[in-house]
Amino acid sequence: MPGMVHKRNSQKPGHNGHVAQANRAVRKSFLDLPASKTSPAIEGLNQVLAETLNLRDLYKKHHWQASGPTFYMLHLLFDKHYEEQTKLADMIGERVQTLGGIAVAMGADVAEITQTPRAPRGRERTHDQIARLIHAHDILLAAARKEAEAAEERDDLATNDLLVSDVLRVNELQVWFLSQHIL
Repeated sequence: MPGMVHKRNSQKPGHNGHVAQANRAVRKSFLDLPASKTSPAIEGLNQVLAETLNLRDLYKKHHWQASGPTFYMLHLLFDKHYEEQTKLADMIGERVQTLGGIAVAMGADVAEITQTPRAPRGRERTHDQIARLIHAHDILLAAARKEAEAAEERDDLATNDLLVSDVLRVNELQVWFLSQHIL
């Protein structure tokens, strides 16, 4: 009915099912890595994942809100980058799960831990959209580099490889593509 306010389901989680693993709990993984190495990896990867998910959503926002003489080109570029960030998020989330952790997944959870400033709800000018995306990439790249170095020190070669070969490479390339629009 128009104007009707819908109440959210007030049931607490667990009433219809049971939590199989608490949020910060680490289950035994079947990898040759002790919990002393997987726990910090999970935390670091979840930070990278939160930045990735936030950046992904920022790309979709700007994809929908692109305007001006470069509209079509940026509309396509932003969507391409959105798809690439979606693939990265899946890879990072699966690595967290492989290590025995719980991957951050919900928007509210991402918003709590991301270091990227929140974008305004309205449409920004094209230059500001690009600058905001580059800044979000800078934050994500710093988190990924930090975690890649830590993973190398923990002899967690698979996490290091994911971060270096996928996350860093894709994000650095995306920054380069974006920066060419504001030179």
